Amino acid sequence: MRGGGGTPEALRRSLAVLILCAALALTGCKAKDGAAPSVDDGTPSASATPVTPAPGASAAAPGTAPAAKPSKAAKPTLAGGSATMRAVEKPKPPAPSTTSTCDHKMPISPDEIAVYRYTPEGGFHSLIVKHGNWGCGAPDTDGAPFETVGVETFIPIAEDAKITAVTPIVESTENEKVTLQQLIDWLVSHPDQGLVFRYHLGPGAEIDTLDQVFTP
Repeated sequence: MRGGGGTPEALRRSLAVLILCAALALTGCKAKDGAAPSVDDGTPSASATPVTPAPGASAAAPGTAPAAKPSKAAKPTLAGGSATMRAVEKPKPPAPSTTSTCDHKMPISPDEIAVYRYTPEGGFHSLIVKHGNWGCGAPDTDGAPFETVGVETFIPIAEDAKITAVTPIVESTENEKVTLQQLIDWLVSHPDQGLVFRYHLGPGAEIDTLDQVFTP
């Protein structure tokens, strides 16, 4: 069949070419419709874009909860539950020096006594007194004490003795004359005051002159 348009071999070739073209056309259409799904084999894709964390944010480890914020430091608590610090105690001032230039070994005053009470025992007037001497300083300048020694004793006083007194027996800082009875009355109502007097003994071993020493 030469006049029929070709040999059977030529027809087979033409049919094969047509089938190939149809297959290629079909493949191109599928490519246009969408890419075939890829199989996940556990290997990260090279085209994946790394995610950059925001500034200041810290990445937490997988499976670990973010750490809690630290709480404010607790205030120090003193014994007894008080959070207030006690004021620091001020240091005590040093004790005054006890060094003294006063000579306490001076002899007992021969004409001064501290008068404590009055007694009429024995049938005559007597003053209960103690002997002693002044401490450091003069009594009329800095109020130095009259330091007594020994035990109480008594000295008779004449009824007509010349007596002068100052405060607190009288309201005066200068010696004023008083009677023996005035002195006795004051000593009875104010016993054991230890007021200091300068005295003199007369011929009968009785006080004939008695002058109170003013102390500020």
